[in-house]
Amino acid sequence: MSCHALVPAAGGGSRMGAERPKQYLPLAGRPLIHHALATLCAVPAIERVHVVLAPGDHHWVDGDFAALAPKLRVLRCGGATRAESVGNGLKAMRGEVADSDWVLVHDAARACLTVAHVEALIRAVGDDPVGGILAVPVADTLKREEHGRIATTVPRENLWQAQTPQMFRHGLLTEALEFAPAVTDEAGAIEALGLHPKLVAGDATNFKITYPLDLYLAEIILRHGGRRNEQ
Repeated sequence: MSCHALVPAAGGGSRMGAERPKQYLPLAGRPLIHHALATLCAVPAIERVHVVLAPGDHHWVDGDFAALAPKLRVLRCGGATRAESVGNGLKAMRGEVADSDWVLVHDAARACLTVAHVEALIRAVGDDPVGGILAVPVADTLKREEHGRIATTVPRENLWQAQTPQMFRHGLLTEALEFAPAVTDEAGAIEALGLHPKLVAGDATNFKITYPLDLYLAEIILRHGGRRNEQ
């Protein structure tokens, strides 16, 4: 079984309201994106980590990624959407990976990912015919809104919040994204083919940094033992 990681990082993170793209904001002494890349590079089962940047990205060179160089490959083929960036990255990987090889797609903004998270996903999905994702069961009560008021309460039973990495075979994922290019995550494209990805329980520390407050929460996790990469 051959595993590769793919990290789309061509977006700007407009909801963060920062002057530079979110993935390059400082976090625990490193660019935000460095944390996820370092974790993925530290997973023995992952042969190569491919990071997809916007063609005109000039921030990358300001970061110190030299220690990750043996495993890291930079692809300057990012698109206008996440799905387009992932699709372009998959195409750029052709020739290096087989259709049957696994690709773990991970959000650059999930900086608190640990090696333990990734290895749990690989163990659970490695023999699965479809693939799977990290996710957590929804714990909060959910409300559907109309005109600023609660329209209804949504039952939370059997609801899960998707995380990343999302792990699928290169050939299948390429086909799925060509068939359903407007999805917001890779599992959605696989579902569009009529398939049912496996859910693998993660935990709340693997959250997506979206708003300024999230940076403070991530800093706490990273500086106080949240990265259990030695496990």
